Amino acid sequence: MFLGIDVGTSEVKVLLLDESHRIVATTGQGLTLQRPRPLWSEQQPDDWWQATDLAVRRLASEQPSAMAAVRAIGLSGQMHGAVLLDNREQVLRPAILWNDGRSGEACTALEAAVPRLQAITGNLAMPGFTAPKLWWVRDNERAIFERTSYVLLPKDWLRLQMTGERVSEMSDASGTLWLDVGARRWSNEMLAACGLSTTSMPRLVEGSEVSAQLRPSVAARWGLPAGIPVAGGGGDNAASAVGIGAVRPNQGFVSLGTSGVVFLSNDAFRPNPATAMHAFCHALPGTWHQMSVMLSAAGALRWVRELLGLPSEEALLERVATLDDHQRVSAPLFLPYLSGERTPHNNPRAQGALFGLTAVHDVASIGYAVIEGVSFGLRDGWACLGANLRDVESLSLVGGGARSALWAQLLASTLGVPLVTFEGGEAGGALGAARLAWLAVGGDLALVARTPATRNRFEPDLREAAQLAPRYERFRALYPAVRTLFS
Repeated sequence: MFLGIDVGTSEVKVLLLDESHRIVATTGQGLTLQRPRPLWSEQQPDDWWQATDLAVRRLASEQPSAMAAVRAIGLSGQMHGAVLLDNREQVLRPAILWNDGRSGEACTALEAAVPRLQAITGNLAMPGFTAPKLWWVRDNERAIFERTSYVLLPKDWLRLQMTGERVSEMSDASGTLWLDVGARRWSNEMLAACGLSTTSMPRLVEGSEVSAQLRPSVAARWGLPAGIPVAGGGGDNAASAVGIGAVRPNQGFVSLGTSGVVFLSNDAFRPNPATAMHAFCHALPGTWHQMSVMLSAAGALRWVRELLGLPSEEALLERVATLDDHQRVSAPLFLPYLSGERTPHNNPRAQGALFGLTAVHDVASIGYAVIEGVSFGLRDGWACLGANLRDVESLSLVGGGARSALWAQLLASTLGVPLVTFEGGEAGGALGAARLAWLAVGGDLALVARTPATRNRFEPDLREAAQLAPRYERFRALYPAVRTLFS
């Protein structure tokens, strides 16, 4: 057995995987997000530990024999979050998360301070990344900054609680702006610009390597054998890619989670920062990936469902399914920038908009506008990857939004590429973390990172694509038309 732990934004998910690739059991524990001020997004690191502990102990009570057979643990987690620790490894303030937009001015200052930033990191400085967060803390919470001895990412802080070791791995470290991504090592130049050094950083391993051993006290609490190795693991998207076998060039996925992602694996470092695309290390040695990120995807559907007072996203999508072609092409347009945006706009102050509302529009029309707007945002990101997209035969579809056949078909027609869903695809980063644990104790890559069984395949519909084309052009024109009006 292999145990995967994924520290998300809305929940911690844990999963047990056996050597026949069967998901034996999975469970989760919810998390709360704090937004104390506009643009801010924070969580208490101790909440991650409490949620993980509850979820793993629940799994241990339900599957005691399976837990006793665990050989290794893998970690996955939300990227970019800044956990600040003092010299006794005590947390100094709430973690500043990936979707926090307060550090826009810090990004400008950081790019000016390090003209080589894009060449070193392969990315633009964006508020979501970790380095601008520390720049902001230095400028606005000086006393806390001066007490900061160590900085860890969310899953790596959890690893510290589990093992007593400060360790990270290449995929998650790529999202800090402190990593020389091509060379796969910390950049002294980037760290110095933020008033830090390599002594503040965790030791680096590859995601498929052993990082440390589980503390005996934690092993006993969780019903696990003593001395279990903990793999390096991966950032949530890199781990998800391992979970669905997207580890070779031109293999990738679209994720409809809280955020939206288009991900392509590469055998070399291929940055394209001018498009606000991310170029990161993959969770496996000698591999990299390209990634476009939008900050509100399935999260936008949840928002509008709550706003409209419906009991579930499924109930809203059932209403959307009743629309005919005329009602779809006359629906409002939706800008999905509820938390600012990364690719392609790199604008933390971008805001959402419903444009073209009339008295005939109803719940179904607004629901359709939201899933279409998210799909258009993902198409923007798809076009930014800079790869030869004709070489991509298909993309996997993962995340909570992948449960909707309606949305999957709309997205396939929007992107113009077949989308495939897999058995266990909803497991996401937790499955990839378990696979990375398997690799860390000697598993063969070809066996471990295989593609799961296909559940559904969605081919682009040429008639639907033609219907969407003029709406996409209006969508693309809308952002520049209103950009100067965002507050």
